[in-house]
Amino acid sequence: MFEKNVFIHHVYFWLSNPESIADRNQLTEGLNKLSSVTTIKTFHIGVPATTSREVIDSTYAVSWLLLFKNKEDQDSYQTDPVHLKFVDDCKHLWNKVVVYDTVSL
Repeated sequence: MFEKNVFIHHVYFWLSNPESIADRNQLTEGLNKLSSVTTIKTFHIGVPATTSREVIDSTYAVSWLLLFKNKEDQDSYQTDPVHLKFVDDCKHLWNKVVVYDTVSL
């Protein structure tokens, strides 16, 4: 179970060239570098699982799950130079990004 009041930031990427393993690798390398942002408590880089049910969307190429101590740490991450460099260096790789942010009830 996650700590109470943790801020979860989950990003899904659809690649411009979905068949390109090189593009996927470049994106995941960028995400690994991005993980050096100090406000990130933990992270997970993933690809769609081989599950298949009506409610599952597996059309994305890569997911990036981040846990932060609180919203303020996530806000700081958004303007961190490492994050801004990642976006600048990698934005050509994707054609769609969807983000889900959640907080504890």
